Amino acid sequence: MTKAQSTKERKARTKTRKPETPEGLGLSAKEIEKTILKLREQGKTSSEIGIVLRDRYGIPDIKKATGKKIVQVLKENKMDPKIPEDLQRLILRAVKLKTHLDHNPKDLHNKKAFQDTESRIRRLVKYYKREKVLPEEWVYDLNMARMLISR
Repeated sequence: MTKAQSTKERKARTKTRKPETPEGLGLSAKEIEKTILKLREQGKTSSEIGIVLRDRYGIPDIKKATGKKIVQVLKENKMDPKIPEDLQRLILRAVKLKTHLDHNPKDLHNKKAFQDTESRIRRLVKYYKREKVLPEEWVYDLNMARMLISR
């Protein structure tokens, strides 16, 4: 069997994705959007909203059900976070690692983890500036991040 034949066989065995909206959800697209906004008002992040909609309401894919992503729904209603969620998580991780390193300066494993996390933050900031998600003058600073998290 050649490589091309095995690829064709694998493609034939995989399930095809259905582009249409799933039936039997029990909620319309407008009701789902209202639920997303209600959950955001309760302080949930976009990933937490997705988990709640999946587990509690049985909506496996919000984009298929509404035609929009959760972040798009939040942005349309001016409820999107100022800093994207993945960047917030990385900044929180960096602050926790730096606090740990202040108490344990010889912990080389976590020192490397801190350096890697800051590198990821810098790359992500560069990407978000290029995509115009963050303003050009936005700068990552660990001390400012500590103040933001302590609030």
